[in-house]
Amino acid sequence: MTTGQRTIALGTLGFGTAVDKETSFALLDRFAELGGTVLDTANNYAYWLEGATGDESETVLGAWLADRGSRDDVVLATKVGGRPTAPGLAATEGLSEKAVRSAVEGSLRRLGTDRIDVYWTHLEDRSVPLAETVHALADLVDGGTVRELGVSNHAVWRTERARALAGDRPRYTHLQYRYSYLQPRLDMPLPSSAHVHVTGELLDYVRAEGDLRLWAYSPLLSGAYTRDDVELPAAYDHPGTPPRLAALREVAGELGVTVNQVVLAWLLDDDPRILPIVGVSRLSQVEEAMGALDVVLEADQRRRLDEAGV
Repeated sequence: MTTGQRTIALGTLGFGTAVDKETSFALLDRFAELGGTVLDTANNYAYWLEGATGDESETVLGAWLADRGSRDDVVLATKVGGRPTAPGLAATEGLSEKAVRSAVEGSLRRLGTDRIDVYWTHLEDRSVPLAETVHALADLVDGGTVRELGVSNHAVWRTERARALAGDRPRYTHLQYRYSYLQPRLDMPLPSSAHVHVTGELLDYVRAEGDLRLWAYSPLLSGAYTRDDVELPAAYDHPGTPPRLAALREVAGELGVTVNQVVLAWLLDDDPRILPIVGVSRLSQVEEAMGALDVVLEADQRRRLDEAGV
């Protein structure tokens, strides 16, 4: 993947569970029609829903890729480390060499492919020596099973240490964290205990390293920017939020676009540029997200957004 490319990824967490197969296919078709190529999933989506196993999202994507013959047209990203071995997240597969090898085989089978374009370590596993994970992942790249490596929800120092341990071998070049225009209080818990939010330190780290690409999940805060029935999480309840929401609405009105599109445009042209992952369940959401690629913020609009609530 080109490090600085202005792109939106389709988040497929609910595919095969909350979003049925037929609807998932329609969403994927529309995403592709609008020029979308990046698909993000995991080997545990969405195991926490009643009756689900964690296979569903990868399985639906695999079926769509096979039916449409689209494998060579997409960037396919999936994850290892968060698949439960017992009910709840108390026991997960982890990131041992054995777990990584077993997980990638399962993902390849469900996705119906012989390669994964970006393979993420989903959660930290401090019970395993970091070098073991690093070299297990590098082996997958060397063997051609994986093209590029990503790390999600890890402490910045762990990511830097992992990259150093890799030496001249393949190393993490993609980072995935929670990020949006509204900024939470970092002394309060996020909606999921597994979520790790982007910090100033992380942004500085990405700017300093020329080979890193930052992906952002939950960029639209599950609809909280625009839906009256979705409340902002408690971490966003602070004096900085109202002025930032006001700035968003003002700029959206000036441009004649939606608030969500302004949020995505702000991320797309951030420094460093962000690759937002947008989860969808309706065609209109796909169209709105992809429409954000055509939204360009003027310098004054960007300044007002940046300075609001600071």
